[in-house]
Amino acid sequence: MSVDLSVTLSGLSRLYGGDLAALVETARIADAEGIHQICMTDHLVMGPHTERYPYGRFPFPPDEPWPEPLTTLAAMAGATSHIRLATGILIVPLRPAVLLAKTLATLDVLSRGRLEIAVGTGWQREEFDAAGVPFAARGERMMDALRACRALWAEAPASFTSETVHFENVWCVPRPAQPNGIPLWFGQALGPRTLERMVELDAGWAPIVASREELVGGVTRLQEARTSAGLPPTPRVRAAAPLALDTAGAPDLDATLARVSEAGLHGITVASLALAAFARGPDEVRPFLERVGRAARS
Repeated sequence: MSVDLSVTLSGLSRLYGGDLAALVETARIADAEGIHQICMTDHLVMGPHTERYPYGRFPFPPDEPWPEPLTTLAAMAGATSHIRLATGILIVPLRPAVLLAKTLATLDVLSRGRLEIAVGTGWQREEFDAAGVPFAARGERMMDALRACRALWAEAPASFTSETVHFENVWCVPRPAQPNGIPLWFGQALGPRTLERMVELDAGWAPIVASREELVGGVTRLQEARTSAGLPPTPRVRAAAPLALDTAGAPDLDATLARVSEAGLHGITVASLALAAFARGPDEVRPFLERVGRAARS
């Protein structure tokens, strides 16, 4: 299969109940099945106004569990050997830049270079208020943090100054195991500012929601921008696998997997499958992973 397969873990209360430690076993099974990537989502807290979600109806109640993704991926790293460990998305502005750089580099080292991070700015004001972080200018805060991470990973000692981050002549060791640093993906709509930032950081694109037309148009614009900047023209694009429904209107995994090869025609390099969309209970998690694994190996 020319398009790699990624599994996003969501709907945890329905699938895992009070046994969230079973997420590690899920990663172990996915690893054994040859699935390319496993992806954890991110919220530090959830406020009551889920109707403000900018991508349609928010699919979970406020009391849905959201394990801290980097902590969870670290536990998964110890139980796996090959699967890529990813976020979708990590809300970067909520985390201090230097702590973020150290955490990501450590996780990349412990996983022997299997980490990749999809980043975003978040959408909940309550989440920022609870963390004591300004909600305004969060895009600039995110970029300051990512640039600071790159500086700490590239130089020793490192110095960096921006509106929100400053350090001089400091060492941040260990550095990431991957020679070119930890791959970044932007989980945002591809507006002009986001496009500019992605080219600056040689980042891939991981839209949360995108129609076929938005995806095709975005890939074309990203290719053009990368070519103009002297980067390899083909971008990394992780997007939801084209969903197929059965006659009852429920997600059809076999039919969806059959469509995945078509996804490459739209520029998708990694097709994402949401576990909660296909597994209705804990007994269906392993069969889902086994079926995805067979497709990944074909």
